[in-house]
Amino acid sequence: MNLFQYKSENKRYYTLDNFYKHTFGEKVFKVSLNAGFTCPNIDGTVGRGGCIYCSPSGSGDFAGNLKDGLVKQFNSVKEVLHKKWPNAKYIGYFQAHTNTYAPLEILKSYYETILNQPNVVGLAIATRPDAITDECMNYLEALSKKTFLTIELGLQTIHAETSNLINRCHDLDTFHSCVIELRKRNINVVVHIINGLPYETKTMMYETVKYLNKLDIQGIKIHMLHILKHTKLGILYKKNPFPVLSKEDYIQIVCNQLELLRPEIVIHRITGDPDPIELIEPSWLTKKFGVLNAIDQELEKRKTYQGFQLSIEHPLKRLIAIILRESDVVLNQNELYEGFIKTITKKESLTAINNSYFGKLSLILLMNKNYKEYLPYLNKKGMILILSNEKQDLTEIGYDITCYHTEDINYLYCIQKKQKASVN
Repeated sequence: MNLFQYKSENKRYYTLDNFYKHTFGEKVFKVSLNAGFTCPNIDGTVGRGGCIYCSPSGSGDFAGNLKDGLVKQFNSVKEVLHKKWPNAKYIGYFQAHTNTYAPLEILKSYYETILNQPNVVGLAIATRPDAITDECMNYLEALSKKTFLTIELGLQTIHAETSNLINRCHDLDTFHSCVIELRKRNINVVVHIINGLPYETKTMMYETVKYLNKLDIQGIKIHMLHILKHTKLGILYKKNPFPVLSKEDYIQIVCNQLELLRPEIVIHRITGDPDPIELIEPSWLTKKFGVLNAIDQELEKRKTYQGFQLSIEHPLKRLIAIILRESDVVLNQNELYEGFIKTITKKESLTAINNSYFGKLSLILLMNKNYKEYLPYLNKKGMILILSNEKQDLTEIGYDITCYHTEDINYLYCIQKKQKASVN
């Protein structure tokens, strides 16, 4: 059972397609553009050479052809996507390099050229947190009042040592301040992060997500590091190879990150699309749909979903959904969770249980109570769920006891009779 509140096509995370359909009432896709911008981290304003992983196209390998004007680019990319989605509207996506890094009059001209195209319902603008002037910020605020505007900010990691290694050339405070300023103006913010950056541990990758989860952001793009030819990272890797995440590790990390993210944060991307000709490692990235399917399968196997690790309510709902069937008998000693038991036709909210229920209860829900007196009331496949504010050391011969712990500092203990192994 998929308990995720924003599920679509049985996805267990909040997909961009689902968000667009909910927001606009129809299919919407992004049309990637290359407006010919540069970057303050390339031209010497804050640094030179750019981020070490960035391709010569400025992460716009699949954007429009720079030799074409914006309108021609827009129509060319749009027509390719229209073959898959013939009835759709569009969001113009300024993707390559830093798309607020130009005089305001140029920005206005470029943005409004795309907004004036038929059936364009919004803009997405990829940029850096240190490349939005006050003048530009005010213009973006006005723009957001007349179209659906999203600003995509590159962060990649919260860890200074990694940020320095990849030559980001801005600090975390700059990013944080930019998010606050954008949200003051009610502008949607999407943040890019990269898993598998050189020498980062899994814990560091989770810390980046936990940090973002506390910010007022509306979306996230999760990338796997592309080691590409003709980049500083490619040169570094060939000279001094560092560990690269396997497909299996990446899937586990992404699923854990999704479980840590608020459910209303839209997942704009969950893997990448490297140019296979330019890709050095990891080779498994060229099978994008295999990665996407594996993430879906892993979440289904876990029976979890986006936001699962944030509240003890989620594992509680999951366990109840797994164990209970109609006509089961339930003892709920916790009115706080009355609403979780919706599908059960026979429920007993008793202040005390009597001998007529020995061996008949499928679920007993307790709050910080001594569970031992309730054990005789469980049926063969029943469970006792104990919600506790503190960690407890529970042991009982003949029973399996599992502890669930989430970000809200609560504990859930599941007690079930050990099942005898079948004999062939």
